[in-house]
Amino acid sequence: MSQIALQFKTRLENVNIMNNNIAFGRLVLNAMLIATGVLAILYMLILGNTVFNIVERRSLEKEALALGNEVSELELSYLSVLSSIDMAMSFEMGFKEAKATFATRKPLGSLKIANNEI
Repeated sequence: MSQIALQFKTRLENVNIMNNNIAFGRLVLNAMLIATGVLAILYMLILGNTVFNIVERRSLEKEALALGNEVSELELSYLSVLSSIDMAMSFEMGFKEAKATFATRKPLGSLKIANNEI
């Protein structure tokens, strides 16, 4: 057993391990660092865009609330003006009462249908 251990020890001493992949390891490290940097920049852009959209939505919600209040005020003023209109006021403004005339249709039996020669 000692002879096998001795041979193993002498063979290990004679082996020259040369690492030719140092440049490849450096290349992989650089690629990973660049990819991490690009992803970090994209994350910041997406996060900034999200925050901007949230702020914009809140301002639009406030504007919609203000417009809704303005519409309700206009509806209230419309209803108050509408309740003050009567027939006397309309005659004073020059309107006349309309006489309703309705269109009537003759029964189909009374129509004479010409023969179509086409």
